[in-house]
Amino acid sequence: MKPHPLLALKALGQHIWLDNLSRTLLREGELLRLIGEDGIDGVTSNPAIFRKAIASSPYYADDLARLRADDLGAEAIYEALVIPDIQAACDMLWPDYVASAGEFGYVSLEVSPELAHDTKATEAAARRLVAAVERDNLLIKVPGTRAGVAAFENLTAAGICVNVTLIFSLAQYEAVAQAYLRGALRWVESGGHARQIRSVASIFLSRIDTLVDKRLAAIGTPAATALMGETGVAVAKACHQRYLELFAGDAFSMLRLASVRRQTPLWASTGTKNPAYSDLLYVEPLIGPETINTLPDATLAAFRQHGKVRARLTEDIDKAQAQIAALAGLGIDLSEVGESLQLDGLLLFAEAYRAILADMHPLASSPPLVHSVLAY
Repeated sequence: MKPHPLLALKALGQHIWLDNLSRTLLREGELLRLIGEDGIDGVTSNPAIFRKAIASSPYYADDLARLRADDLGAEAIYEALVIPDIQAACDMLWPDYVASAGEFGYVSLEVSPELAHDTKATEAAARRLVAAVERDNLLIKVPGTRAGVAAFENLTAAGICVNVTLIFSLAQYEAVAQAYLRGALRWVESGGHARQIRSVASIFLSRIDTLVDKRLAAIGTPAATALMGETGVAVAKACHQRYLELFAGDAFSMLRLASVRRQTPLWASTGTKNPAYSDLLYVEPLIGPETINTLPDATLAAFRQHGKVRARLTEDIDKAQAQIAALAGLGIDLSEVGESLQLDGLLLFAEAYRAILADMHPLASSPPLVHSVLAY
């Protein structure tokens, strides 16, 4: 009998999380099935995912009507709708959290993207959401902006578990990883329990190829077009190599002795955008231990159906480095690409957040969903 490919991934040390959450998944048993049969041991969410859920699921209507009648503000209504979903998902994943001694079994909830450039407001929102959800297996999602990274360090130093999101480059990953090292050291030095803190660094992949491919196509030479569709994986492998250097080296030595957990790389935005590419482009080449891949429903189903399980994350490192060097030779600066993509991502997430708040207004009629955001 052919091994279950998703369970085989877990046996290799890579964990699969679901990049989706809704009351339909919770109440009709689908999330429990994914946990039990596919070994899913985490869930990621964002305002765009919740907007789609609220617009399409029949299980929000009664609560939404009641909350509107209570004359609450739009953000209060939104949080009153989604926090119970987060709590329910945390409860379903609690056995995984316990069995893994706090390594896995987490659900991510994002702070407002409107706060991405305000360190203090991000910290305040994170603390408020932690208090509201009241679950140890909650990860607060904070963007990898300069202000967000500062907030992340302070939250880690306060013992709060964080998923740093919207990372698109090695430079951005480096800033996030260093902030974790500083924050974790501050937490331990303050007397905090080393095993309480947990963090993941969410590195977004498919949009890297979308933007870089556009620039390569504009250059138009055979050498340029030969590089198309390879950059997202190359960036992920470069980030993973840096992860190995940092967390197996001297930088982490004191924290390792104190039993602090490593910050885990998480592959995000793993649904392939270009139909000419493999639907598992951001899954199969990035299989390896001590990593997480968060998959949208379609990519999860594709891997279940025809995924090939082999640890490839540390293969073809020279090829990844050559890809990055070749792009630089063509004038494509991946640090600048990362900054551009992070700005675009923030704008799209803020657009989705404003749209969902508009949907919460008692007089609002739901406008069309922002598909570009939902697919980010």
